[in-house]
Amino acid sequence: MKKTLRTFSVLFALACGLTFSSCSTDDSNIIDPDGGVNPGPVNNELKGNIESDLTLDPSVSYKLTGQLNVLSGVTLTIPAGTKITANAGTEVYIAIQKGAEIAVNGTRNNPVIMTSVNAQAGDWGGLLLLGNAVTTEGVDAKAEVGGFIYGGTDNTDNSGSIDYLVIEGAGAQINAESQYNGLTLYAVGSGTSINNVALINGADDGVEFFGGTVSVTNLYLENNEDDAIDWTEGWNGTVTNAYSLHTIEGFSTVVEADGFNNNPKIVNLTSVSTTGGTALQFKKESGATITGLSLTGYDTSVDMKDFGPLSNIKLNGETANPEISYTATATVDESSFNWINNRSSVDATILQGTVTGDLTLDASLEYQLTSSYIVQDGGKLTIPAGTKITARDGGTDVYIAVLKGGKIDIQGTESNPVVMSSINAKSGDWGGLTIVGKAVTTEGIDATAEVGGFIYGGSDNADSSGSIKNLVIIGTGAQINSESQYNGVSFYSVGSGTVVENIAVINGSDDGVEFFGGTVSAKNLYFENNEDDAVDWTEGWNGTVTNVYVLHNIEGFSTAVEGDGLNNNPKLINFTAISSTGGIALQFKKESGATINNLYLEGYDTNIDMKDFGALSNIKIDGVNAVKDADYSLGTKVDISGWNWIDARL
Repeated sequence: MKKTLRTFSVLFALACGLTFSSCSTDDSNIIDPDGGVNPGPVNNELKGNIESDLTLDPSVSYKLTGQLNVLSGVTLTIPAGTKITANAGTEVYIAIQKGAEIAVNGTRNNPVIMTSVNAQAGDWGGLLLLGNAVTTEGVDAKAEVGGFIYGGTDNTDNSGSIDYLVIEGAGAQINAESQYNGLTLYAVGSGTSINNVALINGADDGVEFFGGTVSVTNLYLENNEDDAIDWTEGWNGTVTNAYSLHTIEGFSTVVEADGFNNNPKIVNLTSVSTTGGTALQFKKESGATITGLSLTGYDTSVDMKDFGPLSNIKLNGETANPEISYTATATVDESSFNWINNRSSVDATILQGTVTGDLTLDASLEYQLTSSYIVQDGGKLTIPAGTKITARDGGTDVYIAVLKGGKIDIQGTESNPVVMSSINAKSGDWGGLTIVGKAVTTEGIDATAEVGGFIYGGSDNADSSGSIKNLVIIGTGAQINSESQYNGVSFYSVGSGTVVENIAVINGSDDGVEFFGGTVSAKNLYFENNEDDAVDWTEGWNGTVTNVYVLHNIEGFSTAVEGDGLNNNPKLINFTAISSTGGIALQFKKESGATINNLYLEGYDTNIDMKDFGALSNIKIDGVNAVKDADYSLGTKVDISGWNWIDARL
């Protein structure tokens, strides 16, 4: 029979001197007053074997001092509000063996807590359930922890129910190869109910499935040092509504899948990292179907560890693509886990993820750009004067993008510009700013950008993506692949309704600014030591840039201007470029051209290079056709003595 035990503990401790005991030396049970046999904690300590049903008392603060094994045929019931604090140690865990059941009856207002004294990763062994469902290891397999027996033929097996449970500080080290997880499910069947579970600060996985068919709903995972969700041995259940958070360095993955692919499912997975890392990793032939996937802050979205087929993995309805970041609006609301009192959150000064409504930054705060930060269709990002944004040295995964239908409003002033820079301001550190619009490009409507896979291009040449004034960008140009890099600012089919004034791009490893079609114009542009081209255009851009100053003090840069593709006759008014290291000033590819008024070039070995032998008549300089060997140092230099905003740094 089930009994709630509290008052017997001290009496029997005095009588018997045992932690989990009776007055009989060959029996590990306490005899209760009704004549039944019932195990009971002494001095509030839990350890040993539970051989008959036991219900804990939520008014007691329990100590888990060793192995607590619930044997076959027995149910352990843990009422709402119960707290169990584990000693540190590898042999400290709760195991629900084959044929046994657990009933964790927490509520939203009173969850059950299983933790260690310091709630530090690796303190104890967590909670293990062992069932009779199918595993690729066969019937009566032997677990890597405890040597427990698991696995059978009953995929509907029931190991009990878990509702509103928090597990902290698990992951004790078993040996050089193995650690405990927060929640370990060995061949657990679909008859088991698991809902509303939080797994926090584990030294190994948050939850791991070893075969079985059990499903889990409403799962919160925070700072588990190995994988948040792990499965192997042919698990084929479903996880619904999972939220994972990584604010620590060095974790392994959000998801690790291994072994035989039984196509388990995840419905709504939102995962956030402030430290980069890998999101989804698939080993051998493993796979999954994941819908409602939202990843923010990861350097690698999909990693095929053993080069298995991507076709085994369906993400948001399509075959997985490691080139896609899967950054999207959250599909799981983290506030739905407010029942977890000590969960962490991402600091408001960390910029990553998506902007879907109107968001205004605070110039008094120091912002960290840790990943992609994407303004979606209908969203608007306002950045006030004086705002400073420090980009993580995360390469291609760190950038700001404004998508078609989104807007940005950078409100810098000449005395108080907005600054975006990596910590060390070195070329190639991060991805810069990308604006995506609806104007015309020779690539057509809804073309795919080389950066981020963004969709751009339309038929509205007057489209507005917002306003950019007094912006300094430093250290951009992260390498995408052997052919492509990010620019300081990339304009994809941006329309003439967009305002661009007073922009400085410094120390970029690719272009300062590149126009991919569109009609946007810009004025007062300063480019210093960008390693590819200072100003680049292609896809039929036909806007105007006015007052441009280019400075080259480094060896090996490409050009001050590169024009490519169809000649839509863009205009450059007051263009100054100065080099102390020689190089090429203006380069035109294919049939490209431009109209340039007031050109001043100084220090270049080649002033005009017709890369593909296009017609010089496509290039008008001060009203006449360009001449390759002409002296173009007779124009008037752009005066930047009043451009104090270009000297701003973090």
